Amino acid sequence: MATDLDDLATALYVTCDDLLNAHPERRSPPPPGGFTARISDAELLTVATMQALLGYTSERRWLRFAHRNLRPLFPALPQQPGYNKRLRALAPTMAWKTRTLATLTSVGDDDVWVADSTPVEWPVPRDRTAFGTGRMGRVRLLRLTLPLLLGLASAPAHHRPRRPCGLDPHRSQSRRTSRPTRHSHRTTGLADLVEANRPTIIADKGYYGHQFETELADAGITVLRPARKGEPPRSGEQFFKPLRQIIESVNETLKGQLDLERHGGRTTAGVFARIAQRILAMAAAIWHNDTLGKRIRRSLTAYDH
Repeated sequence: MATDLDDLATALYVTCDDLLNAHPERRSPPPPGGFTARISDAELLTVATMQALLGYTSERRWLRFAHRNLRPLFPALPQQPGYNKRLRALAPTMAWKTRTLATLTSVGDDDVWVADSTPVEWPVPRDRTAFGTGRMGRVRLLRLTLPLLLGLASAPAHHRPRRPCGLDPHRSQSRRTSRPTRHSHRTTGLADLVEANRPTIIADKGYYGHQFETELADAGITVLRPARKGEPPRSGEQFFKPLRQIIESVNETLKGQLDLERHGGRTTAGVFARIAQRILAMAAAIWHNDTLGKRIRRSLTAYDH
């Protein structure tokens, strides 16, 4: 097996197919009317990963390329409306697949994680009472370096359109607030994201607040961060700066190579699917590089052309 896109796609398809056969509850809902989908979920996840790695931000352009060049591998490629609908239905599966691939790497059981957030465009409804279509606002995408989980937190107060939301777009709600909250990085459901690993999380000064830290401590999660102004020195903060460079490098990979800021989504489900698609692409590359014993696991150079 070599470090190239063809081998990654083959390995990813086989792994996806095996995992979905073992966990049929993770498959997308069947089409209405008793129809059978012509392209399997494993094939669609592989095609979506290839799209992200090759830098196609437009689904229409990507599918034109795929129909010209990938039909021998994927003979049942859908047209753009069907592709988009299937991807949105598979968004929770992509998030689950990301976590699963991370646990299959040699570093998947690491119990020290680094957390950070970066702003991404998100649709804000005109009535500001629930998610939907409307003008674009900004929220912050929270990432944990291992096992590459993601959640959503509120944007800073000066350009935050709404309160923090959870990972699942189908149950997320929003309500306008007249004044900023203290917890600029507070994330609903963070304890659910880290589940059984119960890690130590190294974060920046924005991850603060008694309630926030108490909730994570109750879940067995320790947060290490530098002291804020007026706080006494915190244990180990002199060692945090080099470790923070890891998550900044992840930021650059997501934005520079996987076009996180150019996701093109205009609805809640669409944005969620496109973000999950890019996180899955990074996880797949890391998993493949780790399987091949590559020293630099997060390099995407071999897969982006």
